[in-house]
Amino acid sequence: MWQWQLQGQVNMSYDVEVYDIDLFEVPGTWIIQLHDAGRKVICYFSAGSYEDFRPDANRFQADELGNTLGGFPDERWLDIRSPNVLAVMRDRLDLAVQKDCDGVEPDNVDGFVNDTGFPITATEQLAFNRAIANEAHLRGLSVALKNDLDQIPEIVDYVDFSVNEQCHEFDECDQLQPFITAGKPVFNAEYADRFVNNADERQNLCVAARLQNIRTLILPLDLDDSFRFSCDP
Repeated sequence: MWQWQLQGQVNMSYDVEVYDIDLFEVPGTWIIQLHDAGRKVICYFSAGSYEDFRPDANRFQADELGNTLGGFPDERWLDIRSPNVLAVMRDRLDLAVQKDCDGVEPDNVDGFVNDTGFPITATEQLAFNRAIANEAHLRGLSVALKNDLDQIPEIVDYVDFSVNEQCHEFDECDQLQPFITAGKPVFNAEYADRFVNNADERQNLCVAARLQNIRTLILPLDLDDSFRFSCDP
């Protein structure tokens, strides 16, 4: 199973195979500790959005910053067509290598179906996502597809696993089948109140997740480890 925590001091006590943690916020010493405990470490970063609190935020150019992401006032969509944006992401992948991450979770890679402020096409998005995957593999890193369900058939061969959000809530889990068929893990997180607060709903969810071979957690939206329910059998 897995654990996903992007805020706060990482709780390393879970007996899981994989931890998914923040590339910038987590010191390398924590990654060493997780490795010493036998865990694989996936490092999260946003590949498709600008976050004003990141140490490399000043590397993005003004004309590469688009609309604000809904619900995230300190985050704006990036123009992923820009060579400079890809160059910054290459350096983030280098940082993942320096920190000894086993893999990466590039987020916000579905701008083409969002109101980014840029006329990004599906073809341009796919080219960017494949470029990130290829650059990760060149560095010996495994790489996730984060959400972006529409492009799974075109990119499943380029990536190693899926990190998905709310496929049960939105009845989208069937779209992740190409990963299961290819023997690639699907890690899923659910946030809906009915799964958090209703044990029967949670049980039904976990039965479905196990049948579909989807590794599902019920987590707080802030991913701060304030609670955690696992569908691990």
